[in-house]
Amino acid sequence: MMRLLLLRHAKSSWDVSGQPDFERTLAPRGRRAAQMIGEHLATHRLMPDRILCSSARRTRETLIGILPLITSDVDIRVTRDLYEVGHDAYIDSISALGGGARTLLLIGHNPTVQETALELIGNGNPALRDEIAGKFPTAGLAVIDFDIHKWSELHPRTGRIVAFFRPRELEVVGGEPPSDDE
Repeated sequence: MMRLLLLRHAKSSWDVSGQPDFERTLAPRGRRAAQMIGEHLATHRLMPDRILCSSARRTRETLIGILPLITSDVDIRVTRDLYEVGHDAYIDSISALGGGARTLLLIGHNPTVQETALELIGNGNPALRDEIAGKFPTAGLAVIDFDIHKWSELHPRTGRIVAFFRPRELEVVGGEPPSDDE
């Protein structure tokens, strides 16, 4: 079994007028959400063996927020191939760059993260699929399992949706979770 963790970058800031989209940073709420997702990954033993991350600044900052909570060795690939592309490119990147990772985390952008999840889900809880179709918020995380032996065997509609987490649902002891985005 292989597990794919699809993570949309955390909430970005729109405070700097005229800043190129590729260079947008995380908002304070986004930094908190990235840490919460990292804590959630650690608590629920969802540790990736490999991470594929868009090279856009907000995705790299999301990665930085979760890294301190990853306690195992992890191979990280930062690539421009996950920025401003469609779900076919995400699936191609997973197939080509997933390697031998049993658990692969992809940190990317919407609408492509959402479209990729919907393209890959073939079964599992239909309510989770409906939630993903309705909205994939910033720092949203879909957990999809596949009955394959290597990522190059990945095909549409062969995944089983296992879970879908949103930051507003994750509670941190002693703190308030950030609200959903947009």
